[in-house]
Amino acid sequence: MSKPYIICHMMTSVDGRIDCGMTAQLQGNNTYYSTLNELNAPTRISGRVTAQTELSNGQLLSNNATPIGKEVFHQNTVADAYEIVMDTKGRTSWSDDHGSSKPHLIITSEQASTDYLTDLDNKGISWIATGKEQINLARAMEILRNKFGVERLAIVGGGKINGGFLEAGLIDEISIVIGPGADGRVNQPSLFDGRPENQRPIDLKLKAVQSFDDGAVWLRYLTK
Repeated sequence: MSKPYIICHMMTSVDGRIDCGMTAQLQGNNTYYSTLNELNAPTRISGRVTAQTELSNGQLLSNNATPIGKEVFHQNTVADAYEIVMDTKGRTSWSDDHGSSKPHLIITSEQASTDYLTDLDNKGISWIATGKEQINLARAMEILRNKFGVERLAIVGGGKINGGFLEAGLIDEISIVIGPGADGRVNQPSLFDGRPENQRPIDLKLKAVQSFDDGAVWLRYLTK
């Protein structure tokens, strides 16, 4: 299958928690961003929850209009890199994107409404709709590579989106910055969440280890 080279790049505490409010307080937070830039993956993917708090205008829309009900995509802006957001039902509201140096690209399922996708068109935001009930990740990545020309990307989302890509066999590399701190709170998101209970661990091959003066450690693994 033709797809981009996909790197999952995350910062965790030493106990594997990824809550953004927590990791932002750790030494090593700046290292996370500097190492992200070193990966040479300017196109980045976030999940809806992360995007709602960090990238969008913070509003959620109702989803009562007619679903588009078919696979389709629209490239409203041609760019060297995109800020990609996974939004299964198309609910996150966006500001106008015309003239953005790093435009948004929304990946959604065929449950997204025609009204929502028309609104994205009007705001100059590119989008891909694929998958009947859930996003077809493999097909979305194929479209990204073949139609949008994305060769490398970094997933910087939450545990569920990371777990979804891992389970689908789409991640080529896992890049982890471990900050020198422990979280220890219960029910906090982990690096990978949501894989089926009966699945065995996925084997990884160590690619590189690097330590930093701020106490952070950067681990890189290959999945194949």
